[in-house]
Amino acid sequence: MNNVNIATRIIGVNFDKKGQANVVLWAPEVQQAEIVILSLDQSIPLVRKEHGYWTLTTNALKAGELYRFILDGNEQFPDPVSLSQPDGVHGASQAMDITSFEWSDQNWKNHPLKNFIIYELHTGTFTTKGTFACLEDKLDYLIDLGVTAIEIMPVAQFSGDRNWGYDGVFPFCVQNSYGGAESLQHLVDTCHDKGLAVILDVVFNHIGPEGNHLESFGPYFTDKYHTPWGNAINFDDSWCDGVRQFYIENTLMWFRDFHIDALRMDAVHAIKDFSPVHILKEIKEHVDQLMQETGRRYYLIAELDLNDTRFINAIDKGGYGMDSQWIDEFHHALRVSSGQERSGYYSDFDGITSLAKSFQDAYVYDGQYSDHRKKRFGIKASDNPGQQFVVFSQNHDQVGNRMLGERTSELVSPEMQKLLAGAVFISPYIPMLFMGEEYGETNRFQYFVSHTDPELAEAVRKGRKKEFEAFHREGQAPDPMGEETFINSKLQWELTDKETHKTLLSYYTKLIEIRKQQPAIHVLNRKELSVECNVEQKIIILHRQYKIQDIICLMNFSRKAQQIRVPVYAPVWSKLLASSDKKWNGPTDLPESVSEELSLVLPPESFTIYTNMYE
Repeated sequence: MNNVNIATRIIGVNFDKKGQANVVLWAPEVQQAEIVILSLDQSIPLVRKEHGYWTLTTNALKAGELYRFILDGNEQFPDPVSLSQPDGVHGASQAMDITSFEWSDQNWKNHPLKNFIIYELHTGTFTTKGTFACLEDKLDYLIDLGVTAIEIMPVAQFSGDRNWGYDGVFPFCVQNSYGGAESLQHLVDTCHDKGLAVILDVVFNHIGPEGNHLESFGPYFTDKYHTPWGNAINFDDSWCDGVRQFYIENTLMWFRDFHIDALRMDAVHAIKDFSPVHILKEIKEHVDQLMQETGRRYYLIAELDLNDTRFINAIDKGGYGMDSQWIDEFHHALRVSSGQERSGYYSDFDGITSLAKSFQDAYVYDGQYSDHRKKRFGIKASDNPGQQFVVFSQNHDQVGNRMLGERTSELVSPEMQKLLAGAVFISPYIPMLFMGEEYGETNRFQYFVSHTDPELAEAVRKGRKKEFEAFHREGQAPDPMGEETFINSKLQWELTDKETHKTLLSYYTKLIEIRKQQPAIHVLNRKELSVECNVEQKIIILHRQYKIQDIICLMNFSRKAQQIRVPVYAPVWSKLLASSDKKWNGPTDLPESVSEELSLVLPPESFTIYTNMYE
């Protein structure tokens, strides 16, 4: 073992063309391993192989059968590489042939990463029923909006049927209450038919608490390093080869067997690995091999709380080869620019000064002293193209990790909402929306779980209360175990037909259209960009160029009208968009064209774009 087969899954239960089940279990420290087939009430011993693997080839186990493993003749456990848990995390595993789905996307070609316009969503709260099948019913809406890729929050099997997804305990298994593996495959197939790429959020830095039996099988964790979730995943300690294969095979499965187009890798800064070849680099090398074999393009997008280009630099330049990363600093600077609080990690950001720097340099901190971190932080990202950074005005973390889960629509004015959206879409980076922001969803997105272990459930309640004990003057943190917390986080689709939500939706649609059609915005060239900010006026002027096109973007973050003059000459400047126009429920219309230099009075909290080329 330990030699990953790019073409097919090796570990777990898999079926060959003759219908035989090939069973491979990694349990390096046990003396005996058996598989018990529930319908036959029969156990079959596995054969020990090298490096801690146990194997079996049998006709007794059929697709659809329930099974468990018995270790050292004692307790029974579900398969850590299970593809299906029909009765939840505590139930038996179900054998399935992951390759039996009949795909119709043979002609699908993934979008270039630079063309991604991402829409992050949570399956359980995106629709009333919270399933992949119901999600399919909303794909045409997303296409009309103009997004090119959906990003699905984690779907690995978790306890109960309500969870953000970051408590998954079966990384290979698709949540049963969402519809399971075949339903996810059908969703991806449908997305490809409609021209949408699919990004899946995966968690390789920890395993959830309830139903987590990995330590019974082997040293999946190490006490060498501590993470916010306990002992770290074992990527570089004794017996780490089996753990590394586990996550490499998981990555390949999503791309090869589910036709996922990109993985968003949660909090990779919490992955601890001092091996000669970092696990992310090794994953990337295997993905590159898979791309050569399939002829398809796959992307790895990292969530990273380190301004360290080593993660996103190419392997041949000494990096780990991640294709892109989330850049929270753009969000933090944007949030402070909008007048929201500067507590916690937001205290490091100076509003429009920081935002202007992020437009220019991606990282706000690229070697300066961070007062919040109490150290110098970050390195410069001068040579990294714009497509290597994903930006947003809100996401699941920045909304749901607030005590009350308030969305931006509750925290700022309607005019500021339009300005924040404009700042994201005018950037030279990949834009991402969080579900519902495009029409100003008013339901909060709160933290919810549905653990069935009473002690764990109470511990989560107490932990959530303690986390926000300094904020009690603002109310109590919602009960994460309460079903109402989950239900109250669902989108209200009826709002899209009501004012002012309908107009905001049209505004977002127009923003995305401009993003796609205007070369100076669409081409993510960080070199042909200049930015200036006026701290006193709270104005940012962003100038983007491509060949003979110039685009001037004017952002007024103040609550007052501001006179501006932009000394960039053009015979005629034509308006592409002004958030203050009455058609967008704004207070005043700005002129359709301006001659020579741009001289305007910018309305409060407004976003305005003019170009020297407009057809």
